[in-house]
Order: sequence, then C-alpha cells, then structure tokens
Amino acid sequence: MRARPELRAGTRAITSTQNERVKLIRALEMRKVRRETGLFVAEGTSVLLTARAAGWEPKILALLAESRDKPSAAEVARWAEGAGAECLEVSASLLAKLAGKDNPQSMLGVFEQRWARLPAAGALRQGAIWVALEAPRDPGNLGTILRSIEAVAASGVVLIEQSCDPYSREAVRASMGSIFNVPVVRAEVAAFLAWRAQWPGEVVGTHLAAAHDFRQVAYRAPVLLLMGSEGPGLTPELARACSRLVKIPMAGTLNSLNLAVATSLMLYEIARERLQL
Repeated sequence: MRARPELRAGTRAITSTQNERVKLIRALEMRKVRRETGLFVAEGTSVLLTARAAGWEPKILALLAESRDKPSAAEVARWAEGAGAECLEVSASLLAKLAGKDNPQSMLGVFEQRWARLPAAGALRQGAIWVALEAPRDPGNLGTILRSIEAVAASGVVLIEQSCDPYSREAVRASMGSIFNVPVVRAEVAAFLAWRAQWPGEVVGTHLAAAHDFRQVAYRAPVLLLMGSEGPGLTPELARACSRLVKIPMAGTLNSLNLAVATSLMLYEIARERLQL
C-alpha cells in the first residue's frame, strides 16, 4: 500500500515533471492511488475559496507564480501557506500537465478525503433530507447531485455498494465545490438497510412501476430519497425498503431520465416548501 507522503510547509519553484510532488499529483488521477493515500485534487481559485470557507485545508497547492497578481489567487496562496501547505510555483506548461485537460485552471490543491458516518436517527435535524444512491457509476452525475444537494440544503449523501469515486477529478469538478460542503457516507447494503430500519420519516424511491406522480405527494420529514443506478434503477431489495415509490412522468418514448436530472427534480419537489426567492 502506498504511504501518505511526508509533506513540508513552504513555497518553492518546481520545473521538472520528475519532481516527486508532481508525480504524486498526476498519480491522483488513479482511483487506486486516491484510495491508498486518502488524497484528492480540486482545481480552480473559486473552488479552493469554497474549500477555505468550508473549513478545509490543503496539503499541497500548485499555482502559477504570476497568478499571485490576482487578488483572489493571492488570497488562496496566503491561506494555503498559513495552513502549512506545501506550495509549488510551477510554469503554465507544467500546470497543464497537472490540471484537467479541459479548461485548465491557474491553481489546484491537494486535500485529504473526508468520509462521514451514517447519522443516528436521534441526531437528524428537523426537516432533514438525505439522499442515498445505489451504485452510481458516472462521476459527473455524482458531482452534479452533490451540487443539487447543497442547493436545496439537504444534509448529505449515502453511496450504497460499489459506487464511482466522489473524489475523482470529474466528480469534484462537476460538484463545483459542493464536495467540500456535503457530507458523503459509504455503506454496504446490509448496513444501509439496518440504518434505514431506524429512519423516523419517509423513505421515497423512484420506480417505473410506481403509481404516484412525484409532484402529487406530501412528503413527511425527515425524508430519505433513494435513487437507483443509471440504467437499471433500484434493485428489488432496495425498492422494498422504500415506504413510498413515485414516478417522474415522461412524454414520448423515454422511460428514464439522467440520474442527476431525476435526483435534482426529486430534491426540488421534496424541498419545495423551504425554497423561497
């Protein structure tokens, strides 16, 4: 197993792709390395400012030296240095090798992953909404769902069974910083079902065989929204765990929506009373 690297605080210029920190950041593209080190990469000044506001601290910051001329980037650099991060000033060509292929940013940070625990039934806040996703496969969908969860002030997400990685670059990028604000829990089916048995409110799932329109239901808080994976939807075992099954009506020949779209529609309907302009 790869050990978590020993990091040293301070700022230094890096020019070589063979530098050990550069190699580490590039290796974090791989899920195996993210799992072994417990680290992940987040890109962009605005995303890093979101991380700061949420109380996270980077372990490594890589940035263009000239980006310090911009107030927001200088602010991020001061925060990272004050947090004891290892700050790497790199060239544009080197940062392009570290950042995402599309729309590379002027800085990126390396953070420790955080995994939450299933909340106790007695610890749920009034009107809580949790989302549980059964084996989601697309990291872009997962990141978008994290963004929708934050948008409606839901409490967190549970990833059931083998899920795509919420700390992959694609998921982090799609979350637009929500990865830093939304608690993420991992659970096997048995653990999830035991937790669900103690759920004090409604457990709602979407299902093609459902008879109820999702817009015509009064949702009893706290609400646990259970969504199946892209394509197959909820397995029979988890569909039976729902106290109510609902359906999103569709015209034409479609019988399913993109998982992120369907989850967002459900979240906004469930949270409709709390969302006011």
